[in-house]
Amino acid sequence: MKILGISAYYHDSAAALVVDGKIVAAAQEERFTRKKHDARFPVNAINYCLQAAESNLLDLDQVVFYDKPLVKFERLLETYLAYAPRGFRSFLAAMPVWLKEKLYLKTELKRELAKLAGCKKKELPRLLFTEHHQSHAASAFFPSPFQKAAVLCLDGVGEWATTSVWLGEGNTLTPQWQIDFPHSLGLLYSAFTYYTGFKVNSGEYKLMGLAPYGEPKYTDLIYKNLIDLKPDGTFRLNMEYFNYATGLTMTNQKFNKLFGGPPRQAEGKLTQREMDIAASIQEVTEEVVLRLARTVQEELEVDYLCMAGGWR
Repeated sequence: MKILGISAYYHDSAAALVVDGKIVAAAQEERFTRKKHDARFPVNAINYCLQAAESNLLDLDQVVFYDKPLVKFERLLETYLAYAPRGFRSFLAAMPVWLKEKLYLKTELKRELAKLAGCKKKELPRLLFTEHHQSHAASAFFPSPFQKAAVLCLDGVGEWATTSVWLGEGNTLTPQWQIDFPHSLGLLYSAFTYYTGFKVNSGEYKLMGLAPYGEPKYTDLIYKNLIDLKPDGTFRLNMEYFNYATGLTMTNQKFNKLFGGPPRQAEGKLTQREMDIAASIQEVTEEVVLRLARTVQEELEVDYLCMAGGWR
C-alpha cells in the first residue's frame, strides 16, 4: 500500500510518502524552492518522495490531502453569519478567493497531479481528504514507539477544531473531544505575536524566544480579561478583545487599551514591555497545556502522551 500525503495552499506546503505503514520520505517544498513558507503545490517535494521510493505517481494507491476544504468553508460562512454585520470587509476579502479557487480544490489538485504524472485525471490514484486534526494526530501517534497513547493536538484552527484529544491504539485513532473555533490557544498566541510586531504563522517562535527576557507581569491581566481557564484546562476566549473572527487583524482597539497602546510596528524597536508581554502569554500557554495534559491522562488512563499541532 503506497499513500502520498500532501499539504498545500496555506503555508509550508509539503509531501510525505508512506509505504506499507512506514514513512519512506517527507519534505517541505521550501527546501527545494528556497522560498520560506512556500505554500504552492509541492511539486518538488512530491518528486523527492517518489524518487526515494523508486516509484511514480501512478503506482500509488491513494493521495490524501491534509484537511477538508468544504467543512472549512462551512465554518467560514457560519462565523460571518454569527458575527454579522461585523466582518463584512473581511467577508468581501475572503469570498473571491474561495469562490474562485478553494471551493474547487479537488479539481485543482487533480489538475496538478495529472500534470505531474503526465496522464489524464481519470488515471490518477484515488484522492481523499482527511480531517485537519486527524492529520495532526496521525503525524504524532503513528510514528511514535507507543502501542497505546493519548494524543493532544493544538493549533490555530483546522476545520472547526482548535484543540482535540484522541486515543491512539494499534493502527486506530479514536476522537475523544475537542474545543472549537473561535476559542483557540493557537490563535491567542498568534494574537500576541501580532501585537508584539511579529508576523502571524511564522513569527510565533520569535515571541517564544523573547519570553525569557521578560517578567510575566501581565499574566493576571490575561486571565482576568482574555481567557476563562477551567481547572481541567478547557477554556473560552473573550472575543470582545479579538478581531480574527471577523476582521483583517488579530486584535482590536479594546485589546490595545488593555495593554496600554497599539501593536508594535513591524521591525520597530523592541522594549521591555514586549518582553514582559511575551513572558506573560508564554506562562499562560504553558499552564493551559499542562492542565490539558493532566486531564487527558486522568480521563484516558494511559501512560504516554503524543502531541501535535500547527502553530509555532
